[in-house]
Amino acid sequence: MTNQNSSSTGQHADLIIRGGTILDGSGGEAQVGDVAVRGEVIVAVGKLNDWSAPTEIDATGHLVTPGFVDIHTHYDGQVIWEDRLVPSSLHGVTTVVLGNFGVGFAPCREQDRDRLVRLMEGIEDIPEIVITDGLTWQWESYPEYLDCVAARPHDLNIASLLPHSALRVFAMGERAGTQAATTEDLALMERVTREAMAAGALGFGTSRTIYHRSSDGDYVPTLSAEEAELMAVATAMQECGGGVMEIATTYDEGTSIAQELALMERLSRATGQTVMAPTVQLHAKPRDWQQVLRGIAAANARGAHILGQVTPRAVGMLLGLDLSMHPFSLSPTYRAMEQLTPAERKVRLRDPAIAQQIIHEAPIDPPQPIMAELRNFDNMFEMSAVPNYEPSPDDSLAARALRIGIPPEALAFDILLRDGKANKIFMPFSNYADGNLDAALVMLQDPNCVLGLGDGGAHCGMICDASYPTFMLTHWVRDRPQGERLSLPFVIKALSHTTATAVGLEDRGLLAPGYRADINIIDHDALTLEAPEITFDLPAGGRRLSQKAKGYVATFVNGQLAYRHGEAKHDGAQHRDARPWLSKILPPRRCRKSRFCATSAS
Repeated sequence: MTNQNSSSTGQHADLIIRGGTILDGSGGEAQVGDVAVRGEVIVAVGKLNDWSAPTEIDATGHLVTPGFVDIHTHYDGQVIWEDRLVPSSLHGVTTVVLGNFGVGFAPCREQDRDRLVRLMEGIEDIPEIVITDGLTWQWESYPEYLDCVAARPHDLNIASLLPHSALRVFAMGERAGTQAATTEDLALMERVTREAMAAGALGFGTSRTIYHRSSDGDYVPTLSAEEAELMAVATAMQECGGGVMEIATTYDEGTSIAQELALMERLSRATGQTVMAPTVQLHAKPRDWQQVLRGIAAANARGAHILGQVTPRAVGMLLGLDLSMHPFSLSPTYRAMEQLTPAERKVRLRDPAIAQQIIHEAPIDPPQPIMAELRNFDNMFEMSAVPNYEPSPDDSLAARALRIGIPPEALAFDILLRDGKANKIFMPFSNYADGNLDAALVMLQDPNCVLGLGDGGAHCGMICDASYPTFMLTHWVRDRPQGERLSLPFVIKALSHTTATAVGLEDRGLLAPGYRADINIIDHDALTLEAPEITFDLPAGGRRLSQKAKGYVATFVNGQLAYRHGEAKHDGAQHRDARPWLSKILPPRRCRKSRFCATSAS
């Protein structure tokens, strides 16, 4: 932390946060002090006894941290139809990155809009009617899309990766899902990539996994992309100053871990780009993640720059009657009620005869692989009003039902029919193969890994992991009942400076003079993660899972108060995206990549 004491100068700021316990994002120990803000940047940090400002906030007893940077979200549609990017902005996040896994809405010709909508619906569980009702489609090119994003006020800063699926469909049309790119196709992709990078893209996102499919079952079009195509895009990025390439792969579609990592290494070493690969513990192959980490370390020792993008808790589905799935989704009796309204369905389900029929009848064959797990009660846990994301295997529905002498189906049925928030079931499918989060702990501590995979804005009816910053600060720092915890300085750095620099945003993530005034004031003792809840406030009345927290005293974005005790306190107009000419960011001396630099830091 940089100390500033100007007792002889009597300097002035627009805002001073006084007496807080400052964790500056560097990983250093906390110090009690003050933070001064002028305009959109921090101007001093330390003992600022002779500084004054028209707005001063007493943060005594509270943490003062940088705003958090979430590098993996899917708010690509939400930024068009909505000012507030919840739930991320409710958890101290002040910058988000869109365009992950290669799905997005630009560039896009009019005739291809439905195809990109189906991709987003299938891969990220955002209903087609929500997207089509919410998008304005006032763009074709990627820069035009960013202009539309910037034209709407938002409650936090926005940056984006160029989505490969959109790029490939734009360049190849109907051939995008089945053929290799021609020389002419590659030339167009290179041109569009350079155009996107010049407009402010942080890099490029793509997918190489068969599990990413559109809502009509088609494979993601980027699955057909050959190495030459990826190299062409990476080279175009290099010509524009460089960036980050995110490559989604699960290593089990006919290729080995070694083959995929070798491809990433070739891309990184040949073009100098940072390559990020989502990395989790898959339950079907619970030790593969260790091989991935070893492979990344070896590649980086040879001159590559590969980062594993990891999540701090189990990625898992939430199951409920108002959600996308639940244990009785494949029950013939239940399926016969699907056309009823939710209220009518609940009335029928409370009939004891119908309940017994659903509980005891055999489900139909699952139409999707994930639905085969919907009766795996050994891997299901009640999501209570105080959510527990590291439950003991002894608390599974199967174990509890055995202890009280009832079928696990009966226990699940009882949970789902409850009123209030505590009517959901948690079913982890990664990072929990051992019945604990020890694998996630190792990944979090690995120097070649960075936090991500929160998927804010996506999986509206089954996953709500964008709340992970609060989970990091509560479970990993303060509340984990057994096993190793993480230090507060480590977690703050992981949420802010590490994620910011991973994608080249060198102007944020630290509380230091010259850095962006994105700041959290947190009552850490009172910080609480609430249970996920369903709301119906998306376009066309669409549903989404959201999750609130208590304990965020204030969040400042670009020097302006954005949230106070979880409530929005602004009109949104002062918060903009992370493109150079729309954000006043650091002068070139602090920037790793020139495209993130403004001509001045006014």
